[in-house]
Amino acid sequence: MFTPKIPPPDTAPTPAMSLVQPLTGITHTPACTCHHTPNMAPAPVPAAPVSRPVVQLTPGSLLVAAAGGTAMVLIVGTVLVSMLLATAITAASVAICAVVLRSLLNRPNNR
Repeated sequence: MFTPKIPPPDTAPTPAMSLVQPLTGITHTPACTCHHTPNMAPAPVPAAPVSRPVVQLTPGSLLVAAAGGTAMVLIVGTVLVSMLLATAITAASVAICAVVLRSLLNRPNNR
């Protein structure tokens, strides 16, 4: 999903065909007054071999991963249950307040 999509070879641009047009007519003043010729051809950079890191799971690392996953599930579960409990307590207290206010407002002469 996050890997680049490479076009098929028949539609890919060739090295001779550039997608960026070269800038012409732009001149720059030299940065220094010394009389040397700039190196216009950079040295070729050797292509690095494309290799992906290999994940090797040992029994110890599997045990650590399982313990970490279990700990995360327990922590997230505890947080969610405590949030649900706080919501339930708040709802119950609001309901009790509503019943008390309703009884006070419906019978003002019975106090």
